[in-house]
Amino acid sequence: MPTPNSANLSDLVAPIMGAASLVAFCHVNPDGDAIGSLLGLGYVLDALPGERAVVLACQDRPPESLFFVPGVERIVNALPEGFQPDLVVSLDASDPARLGAIFSNLAFTPTPLIVVDHHITNLHFGNLNYVAPEAASTSQLVIALADALGVPLPKEAATPLLVGLVTDTLGFRTSNVTAAELAAAVRLIEAGANLADVSQRTLATRPFKHMRLWGMAFERAHLDGYVLWAEVTKAMREAAGILDEDDGGLVSQLINAAEARVAVVFNELADGRIEVDFRSRPGYDVATVALSLGGGGHPQAAGCLLTGPLADAQARVLPLVHAASLSSSSTPRHKDTMAT
Repeated sequence: MPTPNSANLSDLVAPIMGAASLVAFCHVNPDGDAIGSLLGLGYVLDALPGERAVVLACQDRPPESLFFVPGVERIVNALPEGFQPDLVVSLDASDPARLGAIFSNLAFTPTPLIVVDHHITNLHFGNLNYVAPEAASTSQLVIALADALGVPLPKEAATPLLVGLVTDTLGFRTSNVTAAELAAAVRLIEAGANLADVSQRTLATRPFKHMRLWGMAFERAHLDGYVLWAEVTKAMREAAGILDEDDGGLVSQLINAAEARVAVVFNELADGRIEVDFRSRPGYDVATVALSLGGGGHPQAAGCLLTGPLADAQARVLPLVHAASLSSSSTPRHKDTMAT
């Protein structure tokens, strides 16, 4: 049943074509799909006929691991002074809070908002909402939007969009990968993207400082039943030589443990808030947990942002995760105090 203000791709064409100035946002603490879909859309908009001012914005800088993505230098964390867009586009964000303070000033203006997203927990907060949870990445939806706009897929957009597709599917290994995702990858490769290079840079290569951080986190990780969880403190990042808040995708490493059905990472941010990342195996839904805590995501990959301190966030989250994991399986729980 359609959600109010739900839209088809064709509904987005006229507002985009008619906008003389446009700003597109992706979510805070951006991942590969957020950055990839944002840059991909930027190149698609550049290819449209006519003149238009296009600003690509994100509250937080891209992680260092994505500095290789073509066009990443275009992303700004503040709108140009005096810039008044005719249209706002939200990409890969399930709710307005995920767009951060950079978006909040525009949220109270009459500027039309288009939401393009693939998260099943999306709140449909735009004037037009194209939300397709059957897609494995928002980058796929940008490809479809380019088709709807009648724009041949620009060569410059191929690598960013493939970054989004590869990272959100963990190299086409997630349970939501279908022929559609593989067909999208073929199109991007044909447009000029290098799958081997993108996969190596995003999935197989990490700075040594992230490995040092992982070592500290693994040493203190806890395995309780099916739930494997760890924390990253400001002090740990400082000891590892990490200057930003990127943990290098620690939660995706934890879920590889044979005993884990759910993995959780509590990341202490510079302002004292706690970023919580969830991953799970098929059959264990962490999106409902994240949504109950004000976040969102997918059944197997979700997140939320909570007030600190760490101990309070853990006390709030872990009982919910245990309840969700138990409701998903009848196998008895076991408990180890530490996983190393």
